[in-house]
Amino acid sequence: MYLVTVLGSLLIMLTISCDPHLHTPMYFFLFNLSVADIGFTSTTVPKMLMDVHAQRGVISYRGCLVQLSFFYLFGCLDSLILTVMAYDRFVAICHPLHYTLIMNPRLCGQLVLLSLLFSILDSQMLCLMVSQLLFCSDVEIPHFFCDPTQLLKLACSDTSTINILMHFLGAIFGGIPVSLIILSYTQILPSILRVPVSSGKYKAFSTCGSHLSVVCLFYGTAMGVHLSSAYSHSPRKSAVASVMYMLVTPMLNPFIYCLRNRDIKRALRRVLKGT
Repeated sequence: MYLVTVLGSLLIMLTISCDPHLHTPMYFFLFNLSVADIGFTSTTVPKMLMDVHAQRGVISYRGCLVQLSFFYLFGCLDSLILTVMAYDRFVAICHPLHYTLIMNPRLCGQLVLLSLLFSILDSQMLCLMVSQLLFCSDVEIPHFFCDPTQLLKLACSDTSTINILMHFLGAIFGGIPVSLIILSYTQILPSILRVPVSSGKYKAFSTCGSHLSVVCLFYGTAMGVHLSSAYSHSPRKSAVASVMYMLVTPMLNPFIYCLRNRDIKRALRRVLKGT
């Protein structure tokens, strides 16, 4: 599953890079989403595979903080790029005549850079909070990666303040992107329904359908991980939910975009024929 995720994302990146027809804002953001997906899965899965192979799941305190930092960096980047993609679809469908003027290369670069900076800010703040926790002795985390929710449960120091701050950050970096995506689609859907030509409707629904599928998968599994970590007393259920979030969702993203998008399918055929 990890190899399929990485190879699928690399194939999308290669297709977008090689085909001039795909050098547009939508596919520029899809390229960056594929980069974030590779980083997101590579933060935890290779370490887990090494632990399974060696039959020895050990990580240092510093290694745990580094893993935690990159996990939240790429997770937040995924979320923000999905939000930017929703804005791109909003401009393309609701303001088509001004699309090239609004979504110019400079703005696209700035949006991705801002997403990266906010993701770094989120990950470093969470890492700083977790680094304040005190542990009585060697800790056994009932998970396959350094899950902050599990670390909070295992800490000997008072975690109430850190818990509140973590939920606050989650509400900001998770709640605001979801709200903006919903707001974008409340404007997009009526605009699509007003399109008189059926082929135009199909193309709009095709690109928006791919994006909506990925959004639902990402945030649905993220909510499952949050609820299982916070309210479930079974570490196994929490681990299964995390696998869905960290491995299954990024693995399905390339398939969703390749199967539902005609431009990607055509470009992929051209790239494979050229190879």
